[in-house]
Amino acid sequence: MPNHWASSRLDLHVDLDAAGGRRSGLECALRSAIRQGRLSAGTLLPSTRGLAKELGFSRGTVSAAYGQLVEEGYLTTRPGSGTTVAEAPQRPSAPARPAPTSPTIPRHDLRPGLPDVSAFPVRAWLASTRRVLTHARPEVFGAGDPQGRIELRSALADYLGRTRGVLTTPDRIVITSGYHQGLGLLSGVLTAGGISTAAVEDPGHNLLREVVRRAGLTTLALSVDAHGAHVDALTQGTGAVFLTPSHQYPTGVPLHPSRRQTLRAWARSTGGLIIEDDYDGEYRYDRQPVGALQGIAPDQVVYCGTASKTLGPALRLAWMVLPPHLVSPMVRAKREADLYTETLGQLVLADLIATHAYDRHTRAARLRYRRRRELLVNRAAAIPGLTAHGVPAGLHTLLTLPSDGPTEHQLLTRCAHHGVALRGLTELHHDPAHCPHGLLIGFAAPSEHAYPGALDALFTALASDGRGDAATGPSTAVGSTRSAGLTRK
Repeated sequence: MPNHWASSRLDLHVDLDAAGGRRSGLECALRSAIRQGRLSAGTLLPSTRGLAKELGFSRGTVSAAYGQLVEEGYLTTRPGSGTTVAEAPQRPSAPARPAPTSPTIPRHDLRPGLPDVSAFPVRAWLASTRRVLTHARPEVFGAGDPQGRIELRSALADYLGRTRGVLTTPDRIVITSGYHQGLGLLSGVLTAGGISTAAVEDPGHNLLREVVRRAGLTTLALSVDAHGAHVDALTQGTGAVFLTPSHQYPTGVPLHPSRRQTLRAWARSTGGLIIEDDYDGEYRYDRQPVGALQGIAPDQVVYCGTASKTLGPALRLAWMVLPPHLVSPMVRAKREADLYTETLGQLVLADLIATHAYDRHTRAARLRYRRRRELLVNRAAAIPGLTAHGVPAGLHTLLTLPSDGPTEHQLLTRCAHHGVALRGLTELHHDPAHCPHGLLIGFAAPSEHAYPGALDALFTALASDGRGDAATGPSTAVGSTRSAGLTRK
């Protein structure tokens, strides 16, 4: 008979058959659980008194069963430490459990789009967490709101208006579990609403382009130049356009003011929707950040933001500011996807914003990242043919390559050989076979003390003659750097 044992220390579940006697049944149940690996080495068992009470056995029966298994080597006991499952390498019948694995962390992490998570504001986060838990009502620990906590939506409405020029109210904001989820939900809503074609930037983030396509949207490529995407190519038949207007990914250029006006005119005349990905809008280093496009067309723009670049991707907190007609469909889509985004993280972020700890953290990061970008650009300028692109902003810089030098593939291989993870430009184009070669260098991910060494390794690799690259192997090297650069939001 299955039994669940509760004690002050732990819960256990085993199949207990007492037909042959209580002591024998208990011994067999524990022995079987240990052999099958369900009770692993070091697991603390309930006390004899506690287990006897739960099972309705005498304490002597439980003590005798434990004693027998100690004699057989299945259990071990120490005075004052209780009874635990013994180390038992001699029992081959127990199934081997694979050792837990973790993602491979490159020696020098220069992948684009990643912040310095070693600078996460731990003390501020703990202080906000204490305030949240101290004043939390019981309903905080119940089911959440698919639209997101009102505390966070209210804090974001104020913050985005103050720092990014976004015009919104809390009722027009939906909280999602990262930008990736929000993009997928929105694409599905657009498809269900009758939109079949969407324009995307070329080059642009290929992983997110695939999210749009999987939702059933046909994508139209908008080429990018020094003034941003060619929005004048948008037509009546295009239902939506996905853009990074403040800091185009990956070229790093902002959308020119005249093209912003062209874009707004297109949306108003055709009813088209603009999806603005403001993925790193807080980080402009030479002047005040360019205001959000949403501020000039709030009823035609879906504004998307995230805490991934300011705090860290692990939080899985992002937001969408929506035109009124899209709020209800997006809330329904969120409810159907995962009910709601984790609540406590939302409340802590709301407190960080309300107490301005979020502003202080972002300002400090802005100073660090500005210095890092300057170091990167200055060192790149010393190598003939390397050209840095984009305004001083964001978490990465694009370097294009001379036509008569090593190819992108060769440089990615060299960098992998030197333990440097970064990303190539060609895979971000719709047609990788006919496009410029380049490297996307993220300057934010390494810690402060690790960044100089990462730059040394990068430029050693770029300046090398390529001998010895075969030790890594082109396919392995390029594959590892490409896959490593896909994490975005």
